[in-house]
Amino acid sequence: MDRLHRRTLLAALGVIAAPPIAVATGARPAPAADDLYSSNTDLYRKLAALEHIDWTRRYRRHAAAHTGTTPFPATTILAVHGGGIEPGTSELAIAIAGYHPSDETPGNGPLHDHWLFEGLRPSGNAELHVTSTHCDDPVALSLTGGARRTVSLHGCTATQAGLEPDAAAVLVGGLDQDLKATLRQRFDIAGIRNIDASTVPALAGTDPDNIANRTYTRAGTQLELTTKLRDLMFGENTRARRKHTTTTIFDAFVTATRLALTD
Repeated sequence: MDRLHRRTLLAALGVIAAPPIAVATGARPAPAADDLYSSNTDLYRKLAALEHIDWTRRYRRHAAAHTGTTPFPATTILAVHGGGIEPGTSELAIAIAGYHPSDETPGNGPLHDHWLFEGLRPSGNAELHVTSTHCDDPVALSLTGGARRTVSLHGCTATQAGLEPDAAAVLVGGLDQDLKATLRQRFDIAGIRNIDASTVPALAGTDPDNIANRTYTRAGTQLELTTKLRDLMFGENTRARRKHTTTTIFDAFVTATRLALTD
């Protein structure tokens, strides 16, 4: 599909690439130990010519309902390291937001705002990683800042999680203690191994500057899925085929997460 046709189709579906942003002057945060870029703004500026080639960002915002007791969209789903950076998180974010990952058609049930930053390189996508506490994309900040809760999808290795090799598990973190507890209950019911991420400080997601916690309640959730768990979610775990080959484990995880949000 040529780029013009693809952009026309994405616009028709309501999936709009975030507009260029002005680069703020002054000091920027230092990058994380393994990051090449100090923030999303830093990456956008230095790799501007490679947008839609090496990386992309996309989002969907729903109309706010200014009635009743919920004046703003309740939930924003995030994949800040999507595409080839932490494989599988883009597909999960799209599905948890209420859309089929293969064609992004809406399914049954509520639809949620979502924002994704994705690595598109054939290899070397880890270089595009910007730590969650340095995510300063204006659309991401707007979507999370107007939401009561977030679910931020991430990938980790079993070693990073402090687990046995090839462990299939999700670490449930963030500052939203109520949603954390509900997610863990739903994962238990679904038979998905889950761990309180507070036991693994590096993956706990408790920094107030983490984009997951930048809601108007100043709390959100972060889900860190091990490599093995993500592998089990796809028949073919490649960027081209993941969205077309989701498994029953993928469905169970998405359903459990969506039910926790409904709860």
